[in-house]
Amino acid sequence: MTSAEILLLAVALGMDAFSVALGVGVVVSERRQVFRLSWHFGLFQFLMPLVGWQAARLLSPRIGAFGNWVGAGLLFLIGGRMLQEGLRRGKGRSDESRMDPTRGWSLVGLSVATSIDALGVGFGFGLVQADLFRACVVIGQAALVMTWLGLRLGKVLGDRLGAFAEVLGGGVLVLLGVRMLVA
Repeated sequence: MTSAEILLLAVALGMDAFSVALGVGVVVSERRQVFRLSWHFGLFQFLMPLVGWQAARLLSPRIGAFGNWVGAGLLFLIGGRMLQEGLRRGKGRSDESRMDPTRGWSLVGLSVATSIDALGVGFGFGLVQADLFRACVVIGQAALVMTWLGLRLGKVLGDRLGAFAEVLGGGVLVLLGVRMLVA
């Protein structure tokens, strides 16, 4: 695989991270949260091709279809919670009890959901005999940068649209989950 092919693959894989970060960015604004989500999305995008490559050696390729269900379910769960909280906030309820998607199981769930495609790519890496480690580093870096950009843009939208942006962000996550099931 050439460097250009690896970069194109990394950007393609990073699009899910960007889309999810855009939706989450409406509720995430602190530097620590931005770092945490960007770091974890990049880390999971780096690790999942390695896991996929190893799993391909041990398991059947049928696992890839199951991964889409897991990723979609996680996006539905987190997106649904954001929708619910955005609607509550729109009715004048306090922001203080708002879920932080950059902590705990929400963080892990989003990280897994955005990197399911990278798991599938790992299956293919064994077939093309690519420089696996170098490709994984580029994929992880691209996801980190694209997540950061998505969070920044989501923050701008959140500041301008208020509670509606949180509902919109949750809707984006749910739609990404639907796309994961249909594709």
